[in-house]
Amino acid sequence: MRKPTILIADDHPILLRGLETFLQDHKHNVIATCTDGKKAYNAIVKQKPDIAILDIDMPNLTGIEIAKNCKRHNLDTKIILITLHKEKKIYENAMRYNIHGYLLKEFALNEIEVCLEKVINGESYFSKKIYKRFLKTSDANAMLENLTPSEIKILKLVAEEMTSNEIANMLNISPRTVSNHRGNIVKKLKLHPKPNALLIWAQKHKELIE
Repeated sequence: MRKPTILIADDHPILLRGLETFLQDHKHNVIATCTDGKKAYNAIVKQKPDIAILDIDMPNLTGIEIAKNCKRHNLDTKIILITLHKEKKIYENAMRYNIHGYLLKEFALNEIEVCLEKVINGESYFSKKIYKRFLKTSDANAMLENLTPSEIKILKLVAEEMTSNEIANMLNISPRTVSNHRGNIVKKLKLHPKPNALLIWAQKHKELIE
C-alpha cells in the first residue's frame, strides 16, 4: 500500500524541522517542507501531496487562506492545521474550507499520528481541547438561537453585571418586564433557578452574545 505523501509548512524552522524529523522517524513520506504560506500553496499545486500539515500563522498566506485556495481550485490535498490558539471560528472554518484536522501546537507531536490515521481513512480530527471547546460553543449557540432579540439584548446587559432595575431604566421598560424576560431566558437556556446562574452563564459565553 502506497504511503500518503505529506507536505509540512511552518515559519518557525525549529518546529518545522522537529515535525519533519518526527514524521520521518515514524516512516511517513514527507515530500516537501516550506517556511511561508505562498511557497506552501505553490508546492501543493505543483506536487499535489495527499496531506498538507500547515501552521495557521505564516507570512504571505495563512493556513486558512491556503485551505480556501485549495477548495476554490478543487485541489484534493487534505489540510491539517496546527495552531497556538483556540480560535472561536475553528469549526466554522473547518466545515467551510474542508479542513480535515486541527491540532494545537503544544500537543501536535502527541496527536499527529492519530490525526494522520484518521485523515488517511477519510475522517476528521480535532485536538481534544479544541473539540471540547467546540462542543461547548455549539451547544451554547444552539440555545441562543431560541432567544428573541429582546432576550438577547437583556442577556448582553446581564453579562455586564447590570441589575434588573438598571436594565429597565436603560431599555425604558418596567423592572417586572425585565424579570419576566430573565425568567424566560433561564428556562430556554435550561439553567438551574439559583442565584447568579444567569449572570455566570452570560459571562462565560460573553463572546457569543456580543
